[in-house]
Amino acid sequence: MGTILEVKNLGKHFGGLAAISQLDMGVYEGEILGLIGPNGAGKTTLFNVISGFFPPSVGRVTLRGRDVTGMHAHEIARLGISRTFQASTLFMKSSVLENVFTGFHLSYTTRRWKRLFRSPSARDEEARFRKEALNILEFMGLASLSGELAANLPHGHQRVLGISMALATHPKLLLLDEPMTGMNPVETENMIGLVRQIRDRGITVVLVEHDMKAVMNLCDRIAVLNYGQKIAEGLPREIRENPEVVEAYLGKHGTK
Repeated sequence: MGTILEVKNLGKHFGGLAAISQLDMGVYEGEILGLIGPNGAGKTTLFNVISGFFPPSVGRVTLRGRDVTGMHAHEIARLGISRTFQASTLFMKSSVLENVFTGFHLSYTTRRWKRLFRSPSARDEEARFRKEALNILEFMGLASLSGELAANLPHGHQRVLGISMALATHPKLLLLDEPMTGMNPVETENMIGLVRQIRDRGITVVLVEHDMKAVMNLCDRIAVLNYGQKIAEGLPREIRENPEVVEAYLGKHGTK
């Protein structure tokens, strides 16, 4: 199994605070990797560095062997890394379909002036993206809500819509930051199924999540961060039985 993403000796400092320190980690093609740890362990900071929202203080990030360290977020997105956020980033006053349609903004090939003047080629490309947006909504189970305002969706559907927008960037690697937060058990099971289907479409997934039951049931491997450093990595059963992990995290949250 090849490696799609690798971080080497990665560090991110904010003043005198090391949010990430000397981190080495690889993500395999086609897997679902869980990233867990206590609040403040550096999980979201790691996502921010990988996706180009923060430059690293030290170390390297490579995507399929290509050094992407320090690239801007839009450059990294074009190379195939997409992410969601803990907080909603939806356009609440726009429809579900329009939200997903905006995700194609990096994919346009027609020149901007042609889009401005609605040339035939620009209209054709827009129609193609709208059709693809509908296909994504069908896949994610939101097609019947395509005309609904994002603000009117229940919380679980809003989380699904956020992932739908990320899929519109055609990712090879999808970073999901707490996609199940605030969900009830039915919504959580639905999200687990969707993440598996996304992986089955050939998209590698890295998942930050505090719902340990979901993590243990969903992920192929799990990496554990604590105080910005990786303290364990392995199969779910290995992580569940690791004394250092239990002391740092699992013992406080449980796995049942």
